[in-house]
Amino acid sequence: MKFSELNLEESVLDALDAMNFRECTPIQEQAIPVILEGHDLIGVAQTGTGKTAAYLLPILNQLSKGGYPEDAINCIVMAPTRELAMQIDQQIEGFSYFMPVSSVAVYGGNDGIRFEQEKKGLTLGADIVIATPGRLISHISLGYVDLSKVSFFILDEADRMLDMGFSDDIMQIVKQLPQKRQTVMFSATMPEKIRQLAKTILNDPVEVKLAVSKPAEKIIQAAYVCYEAQKLGIIQSLFKEQKPERVIVFASSKLKVKEVAKGLKRLNLNVGEMHSDLEQSQRDEIMHEFRNGRVNLLVATDIVARGIDIDDIRLVINYDVPHDSEDYVHRIGRTARANNDGCAITFVSETEQTRFKQIEDFLGKSIYKIPVPEELGESPVYAPRSSRPGGERRKKKSFSRNKGNNRWKKKSGSPSETRTTKA
Repeated sequence: MKFSELNLEESVLDALDAMNFRECTPIQEQAIPVILEGHDLIGVAQTGTGKTAAYLLPILNQLSKGGYPEDAINCIVMAPTRELAMQIDQQIEGFSYFMPVSSVAVYGGNDGIRFEQEKKGLTLGADIVIATPGRLISHISLGYVDLSKVSFFILDEADRMLDMGFSDDIMQIVKQLPQKRQTVMFSATMPEKIRQLAKTILNDPVEVKLAVSKPAEKIIQAAYVCYEAQKLGIIQSLFKEQKPERVIVFASSKLKVKEVAKGLKRLNLNVGEMHSDLEQSQRDEIMHEFRNGRVNLLVATDIVARGIDIDDIRLVINYDVPHDSEDYVHRIGRTARANNDGCAITFVSETEQTRFKQIEDFLGKSIYKIPVPEELGESPVYAPRSSRPGGERRKKKSFSRNKGNNRWKKKSGSPSETRTTKA
């Protein structure tokens, strides 16, 4: 469906035309009409499906018509990370280019000057406030934020906000909102805690669900079954003849990110790291360097990486196996975006084999296993159901080192299906 077929104002369509946006993504096609009709909505969609525009466009459309209080906050968009809040703010700038809609981004990790700028925007009233929960609570606690006229309340990546411990903050913010409002919640997954939150803050919502069980077909997936101590050596061998370009390495914790980044720097690779211990200015600088190609390889946690919006990531490396299958889909979904091709490689240690087999079962296919380079020695057999501790070992000489062994074969996967139902 084309955006021009939706019931959007000319000012919104002009902005979309200027940005060369013509066709809706499935989540946009389903969510935009529901929000335009004034319904509360739960949207289940992963990163990279166009969900930000799915809620921003109808809300900007409604605000552009006028009739909302001037000098008041009319919309709150909650985001789990500073990076995502900044991205949403940038998208608002583009989409609202032809309309008199004001916005202010409110997020932590910056200096006192920035805090005063946020205070000014919140006090004078901005049509849209994009905020991380903790920072908005800081402003609210100082007594100058009036949320009594908010007409639209958006929770983006609600599952991550709850994972990060923002549940109490969200409920504290909800208490400041008027009962009569439109509430929209987007989440990549729909665990029970999200359903409970939805029951608490939404009113008879429509559920729009985009299936996330399969990654994009064009992502070439492969794995190395290896020992933990071999993982850095595998990365070194991958980039021995060709330097990395636009590569993200995922690790499960900030401590692991620091450890991996340190190891990669010892290999003389051009590495940046992204985790919650960094100041906002440091994170901004690293992202700037990564986008400009001065940092080739970015090591990041899942939560921070949710805010990385770069379309031409060439390779994703899972340094460790994600804790659940949908996190795997989200991680590798950072590549092969905007019609680009991409590869995803997962390192599977002995203790991670069962978890990786669960991911393969979830995907409904076996992921191609690349032999560990001979110079790194023996590697474990992939035997996730084996009861023997450590499993068998195999000699590397049993593998023929021909080019075919190093090719990553694309596996088939079912395209995402969409459906709309009442929650």
